[in-house]
Amino acid sequence: MTSPVCAIPAAPSAIALMHFSNRLTFETDCSDVHTSQQAGEVDFVLVDTRGPLAFERGHVPGAINIPGRLMTAEMLSAYPKSTVFVVYCAGPHCNGANKAAVKLAALGYPVKEMIGGVTGWLDEGFALSVEAVLGPVGCEC
Repeated sequence: MTSPVCAIPAAPSAIALMHFSNRLTFETDCSDVHTSQQAGEVDFVLVDTRGPLAFERGHVPGAINIPGRLMTAEMLSAYPKSTVFVVYCAGPHCNGANKAAVKLAALGYPVKEMIGGVTGWLDEGFALSVEAVLGPVGCEC
């Protein structure tokens, strides 16, 4: 008897390698962001895509607040097109980071999603910040 897990066979190793390697070009996790911050190796802009009130209540340290609906070419013009953006939202139940990633990619910026969002950050045992962080010049976030 075959379990529900194995009822559909696993992909061949070469295909699995390609699939999971490709996923890592689109996403990072809370631990990698935290490790980068602790090592002082922050070569990306961390963006909380939630609304201003949620951001004020607590956000990942070092993040700026740019709700996805406010992302425009004009607002982001201060950032070189080589800037890597890492976006996150509330957590797995929220697709705000995905929507923001679509906008950033459409504007020509490299982008990754921090999977887990705020929920994942807290699950890892990391603290949120409540300090005010300004977004790009002219941002009414």
